[in-house]
Amino acid sequence: MVKVYGLLVLYKGVNSATILKDVYDLSSFSYFQKGSVQEFMTFVSKTMVERTQPAARQSVKEGEYMLQVYVRADNLAGVLISDHEYPSRVAHTLITKILDEFTARVPANTWPTANNTTVDFPVLSQYLVKYQNPREADAFTKIQEDLDETKIILHDTIKAVLERGEKLDDLVAKSDSLSYHSKAFYKTARKTNSCCNF
Repeated sequence: MVKVYGLLVLYKGVNSATILKDVYDLSSFSYFQKGSVQEFMTFVSKTMVERTQPAARQSVKEGEYMLQVYVRADNLAGVLISDHEYPSRVAHTLITKILDEFTARVPANTWPTANNTTVDFPVLSQYLVKYQNPREADAFTKIQEDLDETKIILHDTIKAVLERGEKLDDLVAKSDSLSYHSKAFYKTARKTNSCCNF
């Protein structure tokens, strides 16, 4: 099942990364696991941002999670944590969209000193909810899946037509055979009937 567990916006400083805003969906974990899972996700996200060069993207598999990381040239970074089935193209598109919107709402000169409590960016939780289903959130993914379904239907239809064609060929061959046998039967019957005429 496709699942997004967390979205984070970070600032990559000289020595460490600072979380400017984060939101998590840990509803699939038990109450006792939620704290440690969130702590783990925060730690791995900060570590990956610190290890990613500016103006670079990474997709990192960590256990049962997939981290999509993007650090812009201005050191603003975004992280999306999901399961392995979540499409990376959709994830990186979402990260870019979030960082652009964050830049428009939060002045860049406040990033180095800001933290999770001082930054107001409520849109992040809306994106987390909206992008749980990448097919509905991303038009390109929806079109691609529709094309895949259409392709499968066309393959099945072509296969059925070909099978029907083979059956027609068999019927034509049988009718040719039947025609030959019926002509032979007619000739034999005529010979038999001609000898018995008085």
